[in-house]
Amino acid sequence: MAFFRACESVRPSGKRLFLDPFAVLFLNPPLRRAVGLSAKPVLGTLLRWYMDRRAEGARTSAIARTRLIDDAVGEALGDNICQIVILGAGFDCRAYRLPGINAATVFEVDHPATLALKLAGLRQVLPTLPSNVRFVEIDFNRQTLSERLAGAGLDRARPALFLWEGVTNYLTSEAVDAVLRYVSSCSPGRRLIFSYVHSGVFDGSVYFEDAAGIVRNVARLDEPWTFGLDPKALPEYLRARGLELDRDASARDYRAQYYGKAAMRMKGYDFYHVAVAH
Repeated sequence: MAFFRACESVRPSGKRLFLDPFAVLFLNPPLRRAVGLSAKPVLGTLLRWYMDRRAEGARTSAIARTRLIDDAVGEALGDNICQIVILGAGFDCRAYRLPGINAATVFEVDHPATLALKLAGLRQVLPTLPSNVRFVEIDFNRQTLSERLAGAGLDRARPALFLWEGVTNYLTSEAVDAVLRYVSSCSPGRRLIFSYVHSGVFDGSVYFEDAAGIVRNVARLDEPWTFGLDPKALPEYLRARGLELDRDASARDYRAQYYGKAAMRMKGYDFYHVAVAH
């Protein structure tokens, strides 16, 4: 994700979908060089073609998804939501790059090792870390979100936006259930944006051309996908946990939203969804 975001950020301002100047900080030297080369018109076109051939749909899905969530966070800020909780924050740098987000308290929640890597990268370019950002260490499969966020100062009586991108497919069903029930237990006005993988990837009920290979690849990397949801069952699944679905979009949907007619030539990762609930 950091590589995709970094490559998108060096494109001309009139062509890129967003700007994330921090993404390159989390790349190894060969990938940083590739980002630099991608800024050149011809080489950039060739590199994007190569990435799309190697992992069809991965880049375009990731880029459109990033912009979709950026816009949703901006909408929440416009509605005066002043607490943002980023669950499994990873190398997400919205807390440092989105306009107006410095007016909100941002809780970046992730595994201690991941947060340490992120802080090391940020300290390369930021003289001081923003005072509105709080780093919350957690292992989602072993610790409760309620305890960790309470200790970090989250006010459950005030509206908050919870952002959960690229995480649920790595967790147990019990861990996902616990997080959703925690979010629904907070004050009215809370919102949730989360990504998930179509359960057809796991049970074979729906065929996705690229899914089997991706599942094998992540398993070989010792980061297996373990959880999915059926989009048809999603409204009732959320309702049983105190949440109402506002929107559910697949990669095909959000690519069409941001790439326009060009999205008609894009395929792959159609099993990846972003849902918005309250």
